[in-house]
Amino acid sequence: MATQTQTQEHTDTFAALSDCFGTDLAALIGEGAPRNATPAGFIDLVERVRDVLGTAGVDYLQDAHEDLDDAVTYLTDALTSAAGDQRSLLAWARTHLRDAIETAR
Repeated sequence: MATQTQTQEHTDTFAALSDCFGTDLAALIGEGAPRNATPAGFIDLVERVRDVLGTAGVDYLQDAHEDLDDAVTYLTDALTSAAGDQRSLLAWARTHLRDAIETAR
């Protein structure tokens, strides 16, 4: 039962990140807001935005690219980490997502 609760918390946290950042991330690459993104779907969105910004030859977009690259690492690690580590990994991901969006605007 504890595993099911941890899995639900994990899914809820990714859903919250997607709700908070998904629209802004999608707008950076001209996509519509994601709906009901799974954790893997949200990571895919972050990777797509990272890749688009990485091809830009503009310094501030390169900085945003690096933040998104770090966010992808933390998000991916959170998928496979122990429950106690997930919170800190997702907090770091959230920080990098926020910084990337602010930088890219």
